[in-house]
Amino acid sequence: MLSLPTELTHDQAKKCLAQLTSGLALEGAQVVVDASALQRFDSSALAVLLELRRICLRAGKGLQVKGLPKHLGDLATLYGIESLLPLV
Repeated sequence: MLSLPTELTHDQAKKCLAQLTSGLALEGAQVVVDASALQRFDSSALAVLLELRRICLRAGKGLQVKGLPKHLGDLATLYGIESLLPLV
């Protein structure tokens, strides 16, 4: 399982995506990302998850998100992308 950090804003997005991407090789066909540690974030967290989803799809893997904070889920709904980030 991959994990998001406690803080994921624009400043951390590239580094976080690189770390998540490097961990994909160790994951099976269904990649689970644990977002429960997120405490401080902005919409960049959604951008990271969406890009990770694209990378997973290109690799023939699925992506699910576990422990998505309510506010981040609300942002995903507001942007109309909640169906792209299936929850565990």
